[in-house]
Amino acid sequence: MSDKTVAGEAETGTLVRRQRELASLYATVKSLTALGELDQVLQSIVHHAHDLIGTDFTYLSLVGANGRLSAKASEGTVSPTFLAADIPVGVGLGGKVLASRSPYWVRNYATSTLIEHDPNFDRLVVTEELVALLGVPLVIRGEAVGALFAADRSERSFQADEIALLNAFADHAAVALDNARLYEASRTALQELQVAYRKTERAQAIHEALTGVVLGGGTPGDVAQLLADQLGGSVTLLDRAGEIELAGAVEDARRSGRCTVSAGRGGTTRSVAAIQAGDSYLGALAWSRKAASGNAVPDDMDLRTLERATHILGLLILKERAVAEASERLSGELLTELMVGGPGISPAQRARTRARDIDADRLELVLVAESATVASTDLARHLHGIARDRAGLAGEHLGKATMILPSADDDRTAEEVHSRLRRTLGGAVVVIGERADNHDWARAFSLAGRCGAVVRAIGHTDLGATTRRYALYAMLFDAERAGELDRFLAGSIGPLLEYDRRRGTDLVDTLGAYYVHRANVAATARALHVHVNTLLKRLDRAGTVLGLDWRQDNDLELQLGLRLHQLRASGPASS
Repeated sequence: MSDKTVAGEAETGTLVRRQRELASLYATVKSLTALGELDQVLQSIVHHAHDLIGTDFTYLSLVGANGRLSAKASEGTVSPTFLAADIPVGVGLGGKVLASRSPYWVRNYATSTLIEHDPNFDRLVVTEELVALLGVPLVIRGEAVGALFAADRSERSFQADEIALLNAFADHAAVALDNARLYEASRTALQELQVAYRKTERAQAIHEALTGVVLGGGTPGDVAQLLADQLGGSVTLLDRAGEIELAGAVEDARRSGRCTVSAGRGGTTRSVAAIQAGDSYLGALAWSRKAASGNAVPDDMDLRTLERATHILGLLILKERAVAEASERLSGELLTELMVGGPGISPAQRARTRARDIDADRLELVLVAESATVASTDLARHLHGIARDRAGLAGEHLGKATMILPSADDDRTAEEVHSRLRRTLGGAVVVIGERADNHDWARAFSLAGRCGAVVRAIGHTDLGATTRRYALYAMLFDAERAGELDRFLAGSIGPLLEYDRRRGTDLVDTLGAYYVHRANVAATARALHVHVNTLLKRLDRAGTVLGLDWRQDNDLELQLGLRLHQLRASGPASS
């Protein structure tokens, strides 16, 4: 066979091999264009490259967000340690490829002096027995984003056609990689858009539900419950005083006009939004919930929903206040009408009270409340709530917080009103009641007011009672002149008080018990649990101190002084 024939056959073989490689490249590129998932594309690239080049193993590395080059997919036998490694982009064969954006190969990686070695990667090269290495760049829109490598475990040179084939494949693979990234980004964007749309729909549904609550005559409490049902967790409506524990969060929310989020106990998060109308602070919403999936920060859309709810609550609270103030004003006007227009009830007054579901004929008890620390206007405002619950009227009359109520047990009613008012105020208050006979509310008011003054004059500052115990003394004394009352007590029983103080005796109580039992010595002795002779000696001593004969005199002034002293001494411990 001639040399020309041999050369022809060799050329024909090369052409056939080249056609087979191009056909394989075309089929490979076509298959890549049908893929969409990034991981799937990466694995397909190295699989087809491995088939095209036929080296021991092939792998693809990408530049990460940390600026280092790390393997993302591989084909052939390679350890997980090798795949997990990453190196700086400026070293190794990969550094050469990325810097030049052109193919680069070495016969023996470990002994090559043309590349900058990384000690850690060099140790992996020895472990994997990697020797010959060819790298081609992956370039997307002018930027080298990674490299495709073909490696053998024996020393060899890479031919020009191998390099050209892998480089051509890498160009097409870069397009597929770019498409996969775009596909993943668009899919992620679509997912985020779908999530945002669902959140928007949810927020819109909550807003419509809140609007329905308002149009349906709902209360602020109904709004808070709806939010808790829709958002999960618990929602608390704080009044202007708020909770001490949340004072800082409430202040931050007021200052910023936005929700404040903080970590609470037990893995909960607390979101607080202030309720404001202009410059007026009306309260706050506090939303507490368990952190979901380890995320301690609530969703922005939910926080905006909470903020929008405060606008609705502001309108509801202002509406409720306007209604309450109108109701309080009408209640006060009706109370004043009954006070100045009685005794008796006019048809117009009966009709007006009936319109408020109040039976004027059953308004039997007049209560007057006074406090050393709370203005009568504020006291009257608190009385309105009690009056609403008890079908009564409340208001400020002649400068005093006043209420008229139905009552089956006057003493008990006075005590209950005092107890509720004291809890609300958190401090001492005096409540005195008087029954209005024949609808004479003005007389009852006058007597209750005078008794309240007597009560305060004798040192009581915190009690609820009727005038029964104090009416006589209210008629005898002008309690506004408390100094004169003190002088009366000093003149009537002062020597006896001083004697008891100095000697440690109990002559005041002995003489008081004697008059309470209508000068009956035996009954007094039994009440005091002493022998009659002991009682007689005490009475003689009291008479000597006071300069009177207790057997003959029945001194009204002395009896009044003893009774007033007992009333003063019998006040509550808090007085």
